[in-house]
Amino acid sequence: MSKMYHRLTPVSSRVQEGHFGEAILPPIGVQPGPVYVYDAAIRLWHWVTMLAIIVLGVTGYFIGSPPPSIGGEAYDAYLFGWIRFTHFAAGMILGVAFVLRLYRVLVGGKHARQIFWIPFWSLAWWKEIFDEIRWYLFIGKPKEYVGHNPLAHIAMFFMFVLPMLVLLLTGFALYAEGAGVQTGWYTWFGWVFTVLGDSMTVRTWHHVAMWVVVIFSIVHMYMAIREDMTHRQTTVSSMISGWRFYR
Repeated sequence: MSKMYHRLTPVSSRVQEGHFGEAILPPIGVQPGPVYVYDAAIRLWHWVTMLAIIVLGVTGYFIGSPPPSIGGEAYDAYLFGWIRFTHFAAGMILGVAFVLRLYRVLVGGKHARQIFWIPFWSLAWWKEIFDEIRWYLFIGKPKEYVGHNPLAHIAMFFMFVLPMLVLLLTGFALYAEGAGVQTGWYTWFGWVFTVLGDSMTVRTWHHVAMWVVVIFSIVHMYMAIREDMTHRQTTVSSMISGWRFYR
């Protein structure tokens, strides 16, 4: 079955084209070849972040809702101590990975930068969002994108990048509070309490941000698998090999 290939209407300069995750427009009757989209650094960050979120979500749940009792002496079990240690370690890994990802925004290609900024001024980009909503509701036609489509783009910015930033800042602030006000941790992250309020408020922001990331991750996995099954965009495999294939 033939497919329709669409290109975003160019904005003021052709130099800007491509930063929005533009679609492929092959010559008529010619299938587009594979496109190398995600380099090894981006793919590594993706899977490290995924594993860290799983560990943080599970251990964070038990920290927020600890088990009522543990058999034997707590000194012998040290279960909650290991839960907290694992949570802290995964948080450190996630924080380092996020900082390195920000560095990749500066030195990487356009697809490395895509999810970290939104082209609010582009009417063509907003039109593409509504076109994608129609496709996800099965009332529109699919379009081929090299990077993230505009709907995924805006979802990743507001439901992943920003909540992840809140999650990390509040998490490190809570860790700093436990480490003590005289430590370097509190020097770096104590300002979070000044901005958000007391410890309970910071903890609430931390929990809310985590649930936003968890919900986004579930929807993200569903959408990626759905696109592979309904449109065969090799979305899932591209985060393993880095290549997108269009059939």
